[in-house]
Amino acid sequence: MTLIKSISGIRGTIGGHTGDTLNPLDIVKFTTAYATFINGKKIVVGRDGRISGPMVRDVVCGTLVGMGYEVIDIGLATTPTTELAVRWHKADGGIIITASHNPTQWNALKLLNSEGEFLTAADGAEVLAIAEKEDFDYAPVEKLGRVIKDDTMNQQHIQSVLDLRLVDVEAIKARKFRVCADTINSVGGIILPDLFKALGVDFEILNSECTGQFAHNPEPLEKNLQGIMDKMKQGGFDLGIVVDPDVDRLAFICEDGKMFGEEYTLVSVADYVLSHDKGNTVSNLSSTRALRDVTEKHGGKYTAAAVGEVNVTTKMKEVGAVIGGEGNGGVIYPESHYGRDALVGIGLFLSSLAQKGMKASELRKTFPDYQIAKNRIDLTPETDVDAILVKVKEMFAADSEAVVNDIDGVKIDFPTKWVHLRKSNTEPIIRVYSEAQTMEEADALGKRLMQVVYDMQ
Repeated sequence: MTLIKSISGIRGTIGGHTGDTLNPLDIVKFTTAYATFINGKKIVVGRDGRISGPMVRDVVCGTLVGMGYEVIDIGLATTPTTELAVRWHKADGGIIITASHNPTQWNALKLLNSEGEFLTAADGAEVLAIAEKEDFDYAPVEKLGRVIKDDTMNQQHIQSVLDLRLVDVEAIKARKFRVCADTINSVGGIILPDLFKALGVDFEILNSECTGQFAHNPEPLEKNLQGIMDKMKQGGFDLGIVVDPDVDRLAFICEDGKMFGEEYTLVSVADYVLSHDKGNTVSNLSSTRALRDVTEKHGGKYTAAAVGEVNVTTKMKEVGAVIGGEGNGGVIYPESHYGRDALVGIGLFLSSLAQKGMKASELRKTFPDYQIAKNRIDLTPETDVDAILVKVKEMFAADSEAVVNDIDGVKIDFPTKWVHLRKSNTEPIIRVYSEAQTMEEADALGKRLMQVVYDMQ
């Protein structure tokens, strides 16, 4: 059983002992701490389709009412929908009840500011400090808050996508696309059909019931997507679309059943945006070099940020990026909002395919081809992550070809490859990502660093 407090919010497994899990007592504590930090009057709450969602929502909403807040409960909603709803309702903050790509037994509170964006690391630390003190003040009976339900946010989100300048609705409709989507039995099954209808796209949805009983591991990686890949190989579809449980990550499958490449979701969307609007881009240190190549091809400048959506959006604002995101299929398009948004990604990607008159497999071949290996190591209580990072830096200190970056874990850049080792913000693991021109070379580089960890555990 695990409770993780990080830049990404508070997340943990449901059930078990207090202090070790995401249980009602700890949900009350962290919700109260957040409400104390916000010190406002109105908070938006949305949730994904997880089995524990109704329980967590009831505890969160009840706590906020007890703090005197007006709670806008938008019900089953994607993470980007909830982010946008904070702005549309002119709320002081928002809580998204989702553990994103984590399995069924997990849930989380993702905390937003009044712009509908994730709290900074400093703000998050302040919330944790308030929670630690447990010096809380609740509202007297005459000043208790209330819950107002609003089920209009999904349609408003869809309309906002249709209204984006670079979403070419007419071109998409003219192509008469037929897509197959896997929505993992969560909120994607509610909102994506309406998006497809609005875009004039014929569709079939796999795992469409929003039951929270995830049909497979919910992280949209190739090893978890055999069902939709097999479906695509049977023919009859132009594109396969996969989202995670809260619909902020997006992966595509080509018409022949092969992965477009999770890393290439952002690359392809950025290439389309940059072909219309010249400018800069940002992704995190664990993302493919292909974005840098595409950005420079269009005359822009690429910048890498530390892993974590708030780190990426902060850097995007600093450099004035016109598009950015993360290699895990997260597209952040400032013209919409500063948050990963699969609906925006779908609208821009289909516009690109429609305008170029290409198949998905043809579009993929227009980008630099790198192979990225994504490995992980489970942490034990004895694992000394700091000592491991020091050891890795020492390994490459004398290598004249290696450029060492330690702003987030340790990343070693070589002329034709890189490897990045860092502790996850969302799971009790060390992530080891490596990229090269072949999968064998990428995997070998990653395994070399993984052995360092194994030797020190």
